Amino acid sequence: MSVFPKISLRAKVEEYLRATFKNDELLTALGAVEAERKYESLLNNLSHPPAFTTVRVNTHLASVEDVRGLLSEEIHKQYTSLTVPVLRHPKLPDILLIPVIGPRKDVQKLTNEVIVGAQCGNAVLRGAHVYAPGIISASKFMKAGDSVSVYSDIEGKCKRGAKEFLGSKVFIGNGISELSRNEIFNSTGPLKGMGIKMTEPIYLSPSFDKMLSSYLFLQNLPSSVVSYVLNPQPGQRILDMCAAPGGKTTHLATLMCDEGEVIALDKIAEKVKKIKQNAALLKLNCIKAFCHDGTKALAIGKGEDGQEGPPFLPESFDRILLDAPCSGMGQRPNMVYSWSLKEVTSYQPLQRKLFRVAVQLLKPGGILVYSTCTITLSENEEQVAWALETFPCLQLQSQEPHIGGEGMMGAGLSPEQLKKLQRFDPSEAVLQGMDLNSLQEFRYEDLISMANKDCIGFFIAKFIKVP
Repeated sequence: MSVFPKISLRAKVEEYLRATFKNDELLTALGAVEAERKYESLLNNLSHPPAFTTVRVNTHLASVEDVRGLLSEEIHKQYTSLTVPVLRHPKLPDILLIPVIGPRKDVQKLTNEVIVGAQCGNAVLRGAHVYAPGIISASKFMKAGDSVSVYSDIEGKCKRGAKEFLGSKVFIGNGISELSRNEIFNSTGPLKGMGIKMTEPIYLSPSFDKMLSSYLFLQNLPSSVVSYVLNPQPGQRILDMCAAPGGKTTHLATLMCDEGEVIALDKIAEKVKKIKQNAALLKLNCIKAFCHDGTKALAIGKGEDGQEGPPFLPESFDRILLDAPCSGMGQRPNMVYSWSLKEVTSYQPLQRKLFRVAVQLLKPGGILVYSTCTITLSENEEQVAWALETFPCLQLQSQEPHIGGEGMMGAGLSPEQLKKLQRFDPSEAVLQGMDLNSLQEFRYEDLISMANKDCIGFFIAKFIKVP
């Protein structure tokens, strides 16, 4: 059920994406009408949130069933006694799924209005409250404790401090103001803390602010699949080349029972600090995070054997995860994608630089997993075709678990090769909406199938380095 306008793209980006999803191979296989339907479905679905909130249990500290019980209690408190099931994923043992209730048709718009930035609006649609820095505009006489309607400024045209905004905005729910207009816009110090406590969001998802923080990690479903596909083993040496904020890093360490070594790299110091904080919060000791550019992670000339930090000698790692920087076009919800075509297409060369380093750092017989959270061919299937042609030592491997679709046609890969890839395609989701009554009518298997399809756009490829 569509309640928001389809994602807005710059003209050249829209043209580029349309050409991707209506390439010659796809047109031949699907026909023009079906290809156009899928493309329009993609644009529509990207502006809506996934059908489930996904959390990963830190099994290093607690059992899944124990945390599931605690989570159910917390959600029951938040939802004022509404009962929403917390489901276990049958193929991802440490993953819990919470159905998103919405879009809710009974939420009435109020006189007092607050306008928030598009990024803040996206977070609200996934369960967040509104924090003060995200507020752009508020009604003239808004006081703390007022009931307000919250709107997302999807085009970024609202001026900070405006008393009303008549431009393009999308209603995302109601809440209670924690601050007055004066406190928000006339404050001399930096704004922080909650600005609006959401009480009636259009899409109802639990807020995880300080909730079971040592036991749970918010993670999109496909992101949790990646670590299982890499399948790290206790005692191995693993490299996470582009690791921030550390969700996959900590998942890898947990799957290894915190035995072995997970090296996490990121070139931004604040992000490395966040990785270390997450590792400490989850009480994982085998993670070593370094502020280092992944493209420079290979030691040139003689290096020190057994060196702890980067750069590293060739063939230093048993398994490598390259969750590459990308155009991020698979993220949901996203009503406006503001990047230029130049920015979108700038990632392919960077991904290849990282890939070249990864191949050299991998031991013979080692596993390399490449992933992105985007939907373009150039950053996904085309990269696989390039890698197989450039590195004869690499062979494409089947993935387990395989819960996404197969790869997309258009990069010249064979049907057998496409089956070994995993693409989570938002165009496959059916936005049917969910309320408490309809939720009771779904079978468990149907809900899991929906969770597997109605998620962010994502891509995974798995390679082995042949000795």
